[in-house]
Formats: sequence, structure tokens, C-alpha cells
Amino acid sequence: MHLLQGTHNNAAERALRVVALGRKNCLFAGSDTSGERAAATYSLIGTAKLNRLDPEGYLREVLSRIADHPIHRIEEQLPRNIAAIAPLVWQPAA
Repeated sequence: MHLLQGTHNNAAERALRVVALGRKNCLFAGSDTSGERAAATYSLIGTAKLNRLDPEGYLREVLSRIADHPIHRIEEQLPRNIAAIAPLVWQPAA
């Protein structure tokens, strides 16, 4: 009997499924620039999830104040920094 028999990696496979779908969707972005923007958006959403933020709430929060935010302090809008000040907690599906 194999030592790892019976172990599951469903969580890892579900996480990678998002990457695969995003990669496939980027094929139809229309241009290299659009693909780069889509990749940046996927990255922000993934980072928000890693910081236990609701991705939709995070994007809503950031987009509501980014126009008035100084560009030299843009790192304040990253998910890890928003997580410290905004209670946008995300609970992943079981």
C-alpha cells in the first residue's frame, strides 16, 4: 500500500483550476495589453483571497477611492494593506 494512498489534494486542484481558466480566457483578451490587464486583475483577486478578503468587496473598496489616491502611495491599496484596515472577510466555500 502506498503511503499517500487516500490523501486528497482537492483544495490544490480547485485553486489551480482558476489559473487554468484564467489562462484560457486570456487567449481571447484581444491584445497583449488587454491580456496583461486581465492577468493583473486575476492576480489582485487571487491575492485578495489569500489575504482572506472578499474579492468583490476589495475591488469595490479600492475602485471607490483610487481616483483620489496619490500614485506614489499606491501600495497602500494592495490586498495585504487593505486587509489590515478593512473588515472585508471572505470565507471560502467548503
